[in-house]
Parts: sequence; C-alpha cells; structure tokens
Amino acid sequence: MIERSGSARLARGLALGVVLAVLGLGSSAAAGDSDAAAEDEEREVIDMQPEGKKSFGKRNLAAPIGSLFRGTDYWYKERRVDVDTTPSGGFVDLFYVRSNFQKRFEQGQAPLTVILPPRIDTKERDSLRIRAFREGYRQKSVSLPVSSKATEVVIDLDPLPNMLEALSHRYFAGRSALTFLTKESLTFRVQEAAAGITVILTETAISAEAGAALDGVASPLIAEASAVQVGEDQVVNIDFSDGAADGHSQIRSREGFDAARDLHAFTLDIVPAAGSGEAVAQAKAAIARLERSDVTGCALVFDSSLRKQLDRGALSRALTPGGSFTDPYLRAAMRRLGELVPGDGAVELDGGERFRPAVPIELELLLSRAGEARGYLVLLWQLVVQLESEAYRQETFRSLVAPELDPKSFGVIFGKAEAGEKSCQAPT
Repeated sequence: MIERSGSARLARGLALGVVLAVLGLGSSAAAGDSDAAAEDEEREVIDMQPEGKKSFGKRNLAAPIGSLFRGTDYWYKERRVDVDTTPSGGFVDLFYVRSNFQKRFEQGQAPLTVILPPRIDTKERDSLRIRAFREGYRQKSVSLPVSSKATEVVIDLDPLPNMLEALSHRYFAGRSALTFLTKESLTFRVQEAAAGITVILTETAISAEAGAALDGVASPLIAEASAVQVGEDQVVNIDFSDGAADGHSQIRSREGFDAARDLHAFTLDIVPAAGSGEAVAQAKAAIARLERSDVTGCALVFDSSLRKQLDRGALSRALTPGGSFTDPYLRAAMRRLGELVPGDGAVELDGGERFRPAVPIELELLLSRAGEARGYLVLLWQLVVQLESEAYRQETFRSLVAPELDPKSFGVIFGKAEAGEKSCQAPT
C-alpha cells in the first residue's frame, strides 16, 4: 500500500512538472522582455536561429523532466550571447553550423548580441563559429557550442606584425618616388594594373599619418593613390595619369634603412619610359633663371615662416642628400643661392654661421643643415613656380620640403607663409 501510494505521488509530481514547464515558459520569457529591449537599443542584435522545420527527438521527451532540475529557461528560452572584440569595434562573420553544414551566415560589427535558438530546437553538435577581424589586427576565429552556458564572448585580437609608419612622396623634373617606411623589413608584391600599379604589403597595418599622406598624393605622373586593408594585407593602389599610363612608365624599386628612426624604407621610383631628359634640362635652366629678388626682401618672410612652422627634424631629413633622385637639384639650388645672396656669396644659417656654397666642403656642410639656410626654402618655391603648372605647384613643393606631411596640414602652413609675405608687400 505504501509503495502504491508513493508511486501515485511520483506520477502526480511528474505531471505537475510538465504543466509547470509549459506555464513557466511563458512567464520566464515575459520576465526577460524588458531587459532584452534595453540591450537591443544599445547594440546590434543578429538572429542566428536556423530557418526551416524544427525536428522532434529525444530532447523533446527529456526536456520536461530535465526542467525540474535546470528550470524551464534552460530548454525553452531563446539564448542571447554578447559578442565583442578587444579592441572593440571589430567586424565579425557569424556561422551557424550543424553537422558540418552551414545553416546560417550573418555579418556585423562588435559589440553585438547574437540570438540563438532554444536548446529544445538544437542538436548536440550545433555550434556558433565567429570570425573576427579589424584593420591593423590579425584575423581570429572561435567556435562556441550552442549548448554552452556562455552568455558572453570576447575575442582578443593581436596586432599585425608590421606597421606602415610613414609614407614619403616626391615629384620633380618628370619623376615620382614613393617611399614606404615600416617598423620591420617589408614583404611586398608589386602588380601591374590597367592604369597603374598595385602594391601589396603583407601583414602590414597603416598609421593615420601615413594614410593621410597617401590620400593626398598627386603629380603629373600620379593621378590618385589610396590604400585599403584586405584581410591582413595592406593594398596600395596607384593610378597613373593619362600621359604616364599611355607611356608605360618604368617602375624601379630599392630598399634602405632609416637608422635615425629605426625604420625600414622601400622606395618605388616611377620614371616615364621615354625618359626625363627634357624635364632635367628644363629644371637646370630654371635654376639658372632664379634672381636675387627671389631670395631677398619680403620673400624672406615667406621663407622664415615656413621654417618656423615645419618640424625641424622632418625638414632636415627632406633636404639632406640621401640617395634620392632629387639630390642633384637640391645641390644645384644651394649653389645658386650662394650666387644670389648679397655680399660675399655666403649663405647664413639661423644660428648665424655663414658658409659659401662655392667651396665644396662648405657646400656639404650647408646641405647637411639645409633646413636652417635662410632663403633656401623660398628659392625652391620659386624654382617650382617656374617649372610646374599651378595645379601641381604646392604638391610638388611639399614633396621637396615635407614629403611625409599630409597635403591638408601642409596647405595650412603654406597659407600662413604666403599671407605673411603678402602682408609684407602691402603698401603702408
């Protein structure tokens, strides 16, 4: 009798459990509605529940009994998993995988919330695979069993092993050169494109400064330049101008090392196939035509303003001979400055020292401190004015004196120097 009575109580308890499971499903879902709504307003929500007819199996039979021990939410409530990356803001690819088949695919940007189906509608080997990536970082993937109790996934992204710290662009006398300055020795590929070239920098990120400098690159040879992160590689697209593209410009590359900044340098020289002999002759003739008025009077106000605004270290790197194709022109311009300055042909530095470019050893001293030479910057500007059309003058001048500075910032500096010279020239 006692045994029959106990069995009856157990049967009634199981029946009550089934009823409570069904009723509890509705009450549990209602309790979480307000919290879920608040989360939805703050982050993107992506529904990863597979589409199609839900199967009926052993879980459906065992769930009511299991709910007595784990609660109804464990089996019947939709699951929400918060996904983020470190640093935050990474892009994620989401895959719902069942029996090695992809059932659903979505994309989003962290932080976001993923909605997974209730466990009652899943299979034992269902998984959520997350592939995260962000510019400047390695791609990383993780896999989360759908039956897991995890409510949060944070993916730590590792920085790419190399960084494009700076980009230098030079154009003068019919030639252009792009120099990529990176922390580590660069692994790269150069591919010909329809109207230019594509440079692929393997496992390399790009700094904001280098990106800004690249976006403004322009010359009679280069129409446009841009960079885009493709996976872990930095892809730099260089579009030639119509004349350069039609002439099948030659691309020459060389590598070097900037010991002062501990940076590796990779340079692409762009030379028209027809050569630049005519442009070289024009440059030499323009240097010879420079006059004393170009480096005296109010012109020195322009010169002084530029020198004060530009970074001294960067100016010195730009003007000091270092193997660039512009070195012969800078040397010839310094000699011409010595011929134009009043007095004994000595060029004065900011500190008061005076050197004569006509004397070879003094010319070398001047070139090593060219950023301090009074009148030298305005002389280079007047040289550019004679050689280039108005559309390219400022960019060509920037490529000589501040090749790593972005064009927008240089434009502000140039504008202030020009305004100072005009104010000096205004009648009193």
